[in-house]
Amino acid sequence: MSEDDTPANWEADTPSVDAEVEALQAEVQALREQVLRYAADAENTKRRAEREANDARAYAITKFARDLLGVADNFDRALAAAPADADGPAKNFVVGVEMTSKALQTAFENNGLKKLDPPRGEKFDPHLHQAMMEQPADDVPPGSVIQTLQPGYELLGRLVRPAMVVVSPKGAGASAAKPGGGAYGGEDSGDAGGSIDTRA
Repeated sequence: MSEDDTPANWEADTPSVDAEVEALQAEVQALREQVLRYAADAENTKRRAEREANDARAYAITKFARDLLGVADNFDRALAAAPADADGPAKNFVVGVEMTSKALQTAFENNGLKKLDPPRGEKFDPHLHQAMMEQPADDVPPGSVIQTLQPGYELLGRLVRPAMVVVSPKGAGASAAKPGGGAYGGEDSGDAGGSIDTRA
């Protein structure tokens, strides 16, 4: 038995062994936390990819829908200009235009494209409406829609085109009609539809 194998030397080596064990345990813990972080990152990446794929499928028709909005607008203009007392072939033509317009709106709705046509008195919403001008009105609250100049559309909750509206002034001192939206964000404001990106 050598001198280095004595119990006294064993006891002397014990603190260094304990320190090495503690260091290894700390390293194992650090590696475990790192693995958990990588697993969480991988799961988040997977969920994000699934969400983006679902969005891509859901909103794939955005550009196509935007191109068809002009057709819907033309139907609305034709119906607004149609004579109320049309008779004979003219009446049949107007009825045909109405039916075609309704069929187009039904196709929009079936594909998640919703028409935004705010009624008179509805509160102005800068996320959905674009104020084209202010106009005084006694029968609606301040900051409300007076008239819809052009309906807007949203696809599955995402704005495709804001509704262009005339609104009542918010300030009590505003009396004259103001083109461009005034406080509602026409061309010079970043609030209302003027700042909404309607590109695909």
